[in-house]
Amino acid sequence: MSKKFFIIFISIVGGLIALAAAATAVMIIREKQKKDEEDLEHYLDSSIL
Repeated sequence: MSKKFFIIFISIVGGLIALAAAATAVMIIREKQKKDEEDLEHYLDSSIL
């Protein structure tokens, strides 16, 4: 019984780690897109003048 519990525990921990990694990746991608949009907006604003 303890071997089965250990496998389930490791599976749950692994799943939580995978979810945390996915959430971090999404946040990083959104921040990069936001920065790229701000840089493009700044470039367009400065090129008009």
